[in-house]
Amino acid sequence: MSPAYPAFWGRLPRMDTLAWLAFASLAAWAWLLLGQGFFWRTDQRLPPPTRGMGHPRGEPLGEPGAPIGGHVREEPAGKPDTSAGRHAREEPTEGPSAPSDGHVPEEAAGKPDAPTVRHAREEPTAWPRVVVVVPARDEAGVLPLSLPSLLAQDYPGVAEVVLVDDGSTDGTGALAVELASRCGGLPLTVASPGEPEPGWTGKLWALRHGMALARARGPEFLLLTDADIAHEPDSLRLLVSAAMENDLDLVSQMARLRVESMWERLVVPAFVYFFAQLYPFRWINRARPRATAAAGGCVLLRTETAVAAGVPESIRQAVIDDVSLARAVRRAGGRIWLGLAERVDSVRPYPGLGELWRMVARSAYAQLRHSPLLLLGTVAGLVVVYLVPPVALVAGAATGNAPAAWAGGAAWAAMAGSYVPMLRHYRQPLWLAPLLPFTAFLYLLMTVDSAVQHHRGRGAAWKGRTYARPEAAPDR
Repeated sequence: MSPAYPAFWGRLPRMDTLAWLAFASLAAWAWLLLGQGFFWRTDQRLPPPTRGMGHPRGEPLGEPGAPIGGHVREEPAGKPDTSAGRHAREEPTEGPSAPSDGHVPEEAAGKPDAPTVRHAREEPTAWPRVVVVVPARDEAGVLPLSLPSLLAQDYPGVAEVVLVDDGSTDGTGALAVELASRCGGLPLTVASPGEPEPGWTGKLWALRHGMALARARGPEFLLLTDADIAHEPDSLRLLVSAAMENDLDLVSQMARLRVESMWERLVVPAFVYFFAQLYPFRWINRARPRATAAAGGCVLLRTETAVAAGVPESIRQAVIDDVSLARAVRRAGGRIWLGLAERVDSVRPYPGLGELWRMVARSAYAQLRHSPLLLLGTVAGLVVVYLVPPVALVAGAATGNAPAAWAGGAAWAAMAGSYVPMLRHYRQPLWLAPLLPFTAFLYLLMTVDSAVQHHRGRGAAWKGRTYARPEAAPDR
């Protein structure tokens, strides 16, 4: 070797542990930005329709423009409702037991908020019958903001709403009937399934009852939506149009969550950002999917596919019910689409950190399949990817460690830049982007707390119910 080489290497700055960690973080971000399905882009959206256009699938169920009555009344419990009349009624406490790819072209990579496709969607000329199923437990605080939006859907076909009052103690069921009487709109049925049987989580037990009642009406599609989700008047029309045109079995939208308090600004956009990083929407929507997931707040599901997939029975123990539902549909050969919503919003407030903490911690360890090894790997990954960059930049600058400072700063810039499209989607100030490491640290603590609660036997707790050892979302 020439004497010049030792002199050259001697002049290079030495790499210590912090510098190596910073470069590892920078390499991880290079891979995430380019190799993780472009998760940071926010252009997976339902495009607007062109009304009155034809449709290739043939005649769906239901009659377009079928008249619906104009009053609200109570029916005797137990009387089946097969009409399209507009009314609200109470069901008995026990009900019957429930027994191509959707990918759309991408816009230019430099336009993260561009529409999903370049053209408007054609609407069907005949519209299928749809039943909206809403599981609700102690939702009197948000129901006045959400239920009227469902009743007011501008849907050309036959549609109705089934709200399942899952053991509420705050008058949720009575309030729903009152809102239907006051607001009018689509017909409403209020049902109550009683307490869950062993082996069922509460929401899926309510969905079981609601889906069984819905299937008695003979709908082609079921819209499964949470009680805290408000829909714009054309939401159902757009969802059905998307499913019909693309021959999809499940169309799901990630509702825009409420972002008003400071804690919501810090945590909520990051929640959707991390979800998209874990389940890149493009991977889900492609011809040969590499991931499977759904957003439980808004799921349009083809009825025959639900029966073929055996849902909700096949996923009755799942805490992460939306991902489990999507995987069951995929196993049954169904085609899935997932994207961000522009016409669907969550009205549930999370004013303090405690409420947000419980929302994340109740299912975080279940997502890791209750595995200590996966927990350890997740914690290590969050530290290297999100926490090392700012530490390396600050410590490297303070100690004159140029490699650590440079690599840490570059990784932090890549991280913040990838977060900007989600902040824009939530109409939040861009100065929140550099704070993502702090938010990631909070999520790390929430995940560890979720594991601690599980091993203490408390499991997932929600709305007064605790599931000591719930099942994680199955992979098969």
